[in-house]
Amino acid sequence: MKNKNFKTGFILGMLSAAVLAIGIGAGIYFAMPKSTTVSEMSAKKMTLIEKVVDAYYYGKIDKSKMEEGTYKGLVEGLEDPYSEYYTKKEYEEQQLESSGKYVGIGAYVTQNDKTGIITITKAIDNSPAKKAGLKSGDVIAQVNGKEVTGMDLEKVVSKIKGKENTKVTLKIYDPKTTKYKNVTMVRKAVDSPSVASKMIDKKKKIGYIAISEFDTNTIVQFEKQLAKLKKKKMKGVIFDLRYNPGGSYDVVCQMLDDILPEGVVVFTKDKNGNRDEETSDEKCLDIPMVVLQNEGSASASEIFAGAVQDFKAGTIVGTQSYGKGVVQNVFPFNDGSALKLTIRKYFTPNGRNINGKGITPDVKVENDEKTDKQFNTAKSILQKKIK
Repeated sequence: MKNKNFKTGFILGMLSAAVLAIGIGAGIYFAMPKSTTVSEMSAKKMTLIEKVVDAYYYGKIDKSKMEEGTYKGLVEGLEDPYSEYYTKKEYEEQQLESSGKYVGIGAYVTQNDKTGIITITKAIDNSPAKKAGLKSGDVIAQVNGKEVTGMDLEKVVSKIKGKENTKVTLKIYDPKTTKYKNVTMVRKAVDSPSVASKMIDKKKKIGYIAISEFDTNTIVQFEKQLAKLKKKKMKGVIFDLRYNPGGSYDVVCQMLDDILPEGVVVFTKDKNGNRDEETSDEKCLDIPMVVLQNEGSASASEIFAGAVQDFKAGTIVGTQSYGKGVVQNVFPFNDGSALKLTIRKYFTPNGRNINGKGITPDVKVENDEKTDKQFNTAKSILQKKIK
């Protein structure tokens, strides 16, 4: 009998709740005057949702997280993978990263779009990752015991980063040995160099400059490494942009000004068709050049490769690039938060927009990790051009 009464009461309770929900919904709909704007309706609906949550939500309510979630949801509604709302903490981290410094393990990572697998592409010298023996090709399976394959790459990176002198444990899969191992590291402040160079052929005087990303400090590093190779009488150069995800639009334009002759290196158009051009002067690097790229070369890397290709200043070697042909701007707010928003499309000097397409290499070469076929092809091209 008690069970029967409970069941009846439960059903009646549910019906009451359903009626209440319908009543609230009807209140929203019929209370809105015809002249109400969309923004006013949204504000009223948000207020109503907050009241319902306050009145009926069973769990703990964190108003600040709800508020931040609202802003993130607004931007996510654009369905633009490059536009994003940053909380104060996230914006501080983003600024630190763009300066080339951060607290973490000191490793570059990439994610396969199809499989969701996260792979280390490089461990920075003297970093916790390098000292722990992590290397290019290692797969990150877990972070602190949690599976990360398929998880958003930025979220995974945020889990690996943290306060200085705290520990993080990664479960690493080595494709060569097909074995897993747990690696615990102490997070440290890492100054991430984005440019490295060397002379790879002393007889032919062929230089090599690897650019891992376009941070605010990349231009200084680039010009320093370029000057170093020029002193050694460099006659040809390879710019390696493989797995370079991009970065600062202004920085890549400055770098192109250093190496290309006079002309438009890239131009952009906003939603109203307004055109803005970036140009280089007559001073240039008048030697044979090769740009290495792959599917991980995106954004500013594609601006670099596209300009070199359209100027016919060098040969693009590798595979099809990522295909990000839009530019974002960051709008900071006085509470410390910020909005990153896609505001323009960019075009190569010949007017190509490569969004969703990428840069097609002049010489297509699938890579072989054992021999680095792409690098050897680039070197061979320059050796033939230099007498």
